[in-house]
Amino acid sequence: MGLAARTIEEMGFSTVVLTPTPEFHRAVGIPRSAAIAHPYGRLIGQAGDKKGQREVLLAALSVLEQAKKPGEIRHLPFTWPEDPRNTDWQPSEMSPIIKVFLKDIKEARKREEQRASKAS
Repeated sequence: MGLAARTIEEMGFSTVVLTPTPEFHRAVGIPRSAAIAHPYGRLIGQAGDKKGQREVLLAALSVLEQAKKPGEIRHLPFTWPEDPRNTDWQPSEMSPIIKVFLKDIKEARKREEQRASKAS
């Protein structure tokens, strides 16, 4: 296999994605996801909150140690302190990349909910 065809993981580098949409990332084959209930554009925390941002980054990195199987999702214990719809920094339009993948994100969430309900 040529170098260009190999994934980062196949080359020996572990990866983790910090995401508010872990179902989507699992569906597209991301090896490890650190799920966080933060809005897009603020995944590591509020602007200027160095202590909080450090805690989020360390927790996301700990997923590299904790996740043992492909597609594993670890939910981080952080919540956003306000409703993102009530903020003055949230853009009036969603980002172009989210627009492109919105249908896929919604479908992945639905599949994940179905999978969870079957497991319970």
